Amino acid sequence: MVSWRGTRLRDALRLYVITDRTLARGRPESEIARQAIAGGATAIQLRWKTGPLSEALRVGRELRELCSREGVLFVVNDRVDLALALEADGVHVGVTDLPVAETRRLVGDQLVVGFSPETLEQALEAEAAGADYLGVGPVYPTVTKPDAGPAVGLEHVQRIAAAVRIPVVGIGGITAENAGAVIRAGAVGVAVISAVVGADDVRLAAAQLRKVVDEALAERQ
Repeated sequence: MVSWRGTRLRDALRLYVITDRTLARGRPESEIARQAIAGGATAIQLRWKTGPLSEALRVGRELRELCSREGVLFVVNDRVDLALALEADGVHVGVTDLPVAETRRLVGDQLVVGFSPETLEQALEAEAAGADYLGVGPVYPTVTKPDAGPAVGLEHVQRIAAAVRIPVVGIGGITAENAGAVIRAGAVGVAVISAVVGADDVRLAAAQLRKVVDEALAERQ
């Protein structure tokens, strides 16, 4: 299995696209992912909130095969069991999911573990418990995730990125117009749903975001 630790993981988090059927306009997850990767997506996350797990397995296998072939990080949201069944590269959990320590115990060194902290304290605890990266947000107001809470702003991203040694990804309300500011605040990449999955031209939307992220990272270096 490919190791996604270190620099390879940081690079894989530049443009992190999360699937969402409600925004895909009937387009299959595999097609959305294929176009996103063609535009420069470096990670794909399967987000499965409703529907039978048998369907999640079918979709997940398609995404797993695609990401494997293209050398793109494949992550499953929330479900550690599904991530293991799919032999994903990683699993991403939040404060209401299985805690990072228990997630790490179950997946060992097989999978990358991501975590979405709500506070600086949770971020530090997750790092100590074995998280490989953090998804911080919502940076800007978003309607894609109704349970995401109020926007935390760039200062929150900056505070957490400065306090931890693991990579931070900004998420929530991110577009090509504001992604650069998220990177300048200390994030190594951005995670998006509607900006890519809901776009008329998925490949173009991904390419525009990737360009902004790459330019902002280059400026920071």
